[in-house]
Amino acid sequence: MPNNDLISRWLAAFPELTELEDEHKSELIGATQFNRLREGDIAYRQGQTCHNYVMCIEGQTRVFKTSESGREILLYQVGPGETCVLTTSCLMAGSPFPAESTAETDVLLAALPASNFHRLLSSSQRFRKYVLDNYGDLLSSLIMLVDEVAFASLDLRLARRLLAEADAKGVVAKTHQQLALDLGSVREVISRYLSEWERLGWVQASRGQIEVKNRSALASYGSGEAASG
Repeated sequence: MPNNDLISRWLAAFPELTELEDEHKSELIGATQFNRLREGDIAYRQGQTCHNYVMCIEGQTRVFKTSESGREILLYQVGPGETCVLTTSCLMAGSPFPAESTAETDVLLAALPASNFHRLLSSSQRFRKYVLDNYGDLLSSLIMLVDEVAFASLDLRLARRLLAEADAKGVVAKTHQQLALDLGSVREVISRYLSEWERLGWVQASRGQIEVKNRSALASYGSGEAASG
């Protein structure tokens, strides 16, 4: 049985679960286990069977695909209060995990075994609504990514990624190589765009990070307003 501190942190990140019927909430709490991953640990390998419905309490994982040539592209990230759309899809379809997932930071996860997941999905209307609503939102985000990869140029995607990754101080704690992996590109191309934007005063690159100096310019560029194509 997990300790009360972990339960409290989990339910604080997923408040919708506190609204389950008492018997279903008891099963949920009784069956859920808590796992920790260290930065760089593998959460799922491609082709692996999904044994749990996974909920992220703390930290962040990245889900990505790797081509036959070794090129990576980021599909999405899973942060606090979020679940993994591909894990949910695999559980509902009984299919293997179609990508790879690793921990970007130290991560704390709540894992509900597949058997309990399916039982609650069929017996609890509130749990079923939560899972399906959450799945629909995540699927919409994934479709937006497909649209972006298919129709947006790399420079626009890079501008959007910098804005999305920047913290409150405008710092993106990633190297040129890490950004290239996220975007399915190569470091040299990413560095070329960043060098040009640094010349314009939009960003400032230093070891292991990029600082966004002009958010409005990047936002306009990312929307396509300032892009030349």
